[in-house]
Amino acid sequence: MKMRKLEIELQGNAYPGRGIIIGKTPDGKKAVTAYFIMGRSENSRNRIFVEDGEGIRTQAFDPSKMTDPSLIIYAPVRVLGNKTIVTNGDQTDTIYEGMDKQLTFEQSLRSRKFEPDAPNYTPRISGIMHIEGGSFNYAMSILKSNNGNPDACNRYTFAYQNPVAGEGHFIHTYMEDGNPLPSFEGEPKLVEITGDIDGFTDMLWSSLNEENKVSLFVRYIDLESGKWETRIVNKNQ
Repeated sequence: MKMRKLEIELQGNAYPGRGIIIGKTPDGKKAVTAYFIMGRSENSRNRIFVEDGEGIRTQAFDPSKMTDPSLIIYAPVRVLGNKTIVTNGDQTDTIYEGMDKQLTFEQSLRSRKFEPDAPNYTPRISGIMHIEGGSFNYAMSILKSNNGNPDACNRYTFAYQNPVAGEGHFIHTYMEDGNPLPSFEGEPKLVEITGDIDGFTDMLWSSLNEENKVSLFVRYIDLESGKWETRIVNKNQ
């Protein structure tokens, strides 16, 4: 698979929707994850990321303008022991609760499907990172309608064992802007992971479409100590 540059991927797509990136730094010492949200409606754009314990949650920037919180207020990131969960919806909680009961990542998601936002039927995208004793592996999932048919749910899980330094994978909800929005197709994109946390954060934020971007979360986790650094960028300040 050809490795892609994230800045080119993002600059060339005005509306990838929500996206998850997981990988490893070029020096091989840290695990990397990023999650961004975008919006076309006032309700979707009226959001910020805030820290919530070891993870984050979405919150209305102006509560008086919030019209429907059902699909836009959730915890995108939670930590369960040595596992970090990153998703685009409240399935974060489903994965957390399932894995806490010894279910696998894939088993935990069996009770969920794509979002009920006809006619888009937005895919649910999820990631899980497992760090233990200096080793690191991760998996990504997408639950999507069958080419826009809500009567069928297609489930895909991609697992990456011993990921290579300087490489990562990127999955997002939509192929491009449109009405209805076309769901992501294929396996997660192989992408280059570059720089330190500040440089990586700046590159991602500046590459996202200025009109549609809403919030960005980036975390670097030291593989030996398990300690992490986090950056949060919100368009609404």
